[in-house]
Amino acid sequence: MFGEENDLFDNILLADERFRGQGFQEGYEIGHCRGLKNGYKHGTSHGAKLSTEISFYYGFAFTWKCLLQDSPDPKSRKRLKTLEALLALIQNVALDDPQSEKLQEDMEKLRSKFRQVCSLLNVPADFKDYVLTPESKSF
Repeated sequence: MFGEENDLFDNILLADERFRGQGFQEGYEIGHCRGLKNGYKHGTSHGAKLSTEISFYYGFAFTWKCLLQDSPDPKSRKRLKTLEALLALIQNVALDDPQSEKLQEDMEKLRSKFRQVCSLLNVPADFKDYVLTPESKSF
């Protein structure tokens, strides 16, 4: 009988440790799942923004290249070369590894080249005034 009482007391005394371990494990699993979901949302959101930015630069450069190809203006040649350099940068952006430092460097080069192109074309590099946002709609 004395052995059974010790087992009962041991079970009671060790219950705190057992429940703490179970609680930790359950909390860890829940946190892990939430972290994956939040990381997925964050990555998707930032990936979409980056993709939109690169697509905008591509459309901008391609359109201007088409417009300037047959231009008799002597400045057009320099502008075309800069546009082609921007298009080449876009084609060479390394999108395989989103955590790569090279991606950040490539994006900085791309933004810089875009500003250079805008300067050569006498076009503002900030399109916020021209883009309709939910805040700017008046209906």
